[in-house]
Amino acid sequence: MAPNRKKPSRDDGKELWRRVSRSVTPLQKGRQAFGSESKDEGLFTESMEKADANRLCGVAAASIPAPKAKKTPPLLSHGSVAGLDKRSGERLRRGKLPIEARIDLHGMNQTEAHRALINFIDRQQAAGKRCVSIITGKGTYRGGAGILREAVPRWLNEPSIRRHILAFSHAQPKDGGTGALYVLLRRTRYS
Repeated sequence: MAPNRKKPSRDDGKELWRRVSRSVTPLQKGRQAFGSESKDEGLFTESMEKADANRLCGVAAASIPAPKAKKTPPLLSHGSVAGLDKRSGERLRRGKLPIEARIDLHGMNQTEAHRALINFIDRQQAAGKRCVSIITGKGTYRGGAGILREAVPRWLNEPSIRRHILAFSHAQPKDGGTGALYVLLRRTRYS
């Protein structure tokens, strides 16, 4: 038979927390890790309430994964290679990666081009392609750059497309120069 053990009450836990929090020395002088003592007590009470709720539901606290903070990926621009090793970034910029698919947006209006780009990126990423080329053309209007040439980098940063992309860069002259982009897609992860 197991010996009778007294279950600790919330008040016992609060007192223990007070004693422990008083004995801690801050890492940097003048700064408190959590703020005031009442704030610490609030954190303790909140965690105790969650533990009680989990126990009532029959769920072990260890089995509940901590929520993952969603990071928004950094905005990409021509040649930026955040999260990509230097060698791969250089190979992308120099056009040394094999182009596995191309899409030419010439002659499309913005709505058609945007829709075609989303479908193209989704299909190519699902097919496991890594490096694709998007041809926008160099078009000019009243002294500015082409409409699609300016719009496509913005579209590549939209959440629906950005989640598939690691990096992009202007193409080499042999592949269209500033009127085309090399796009490196993320690898498809299967669970």
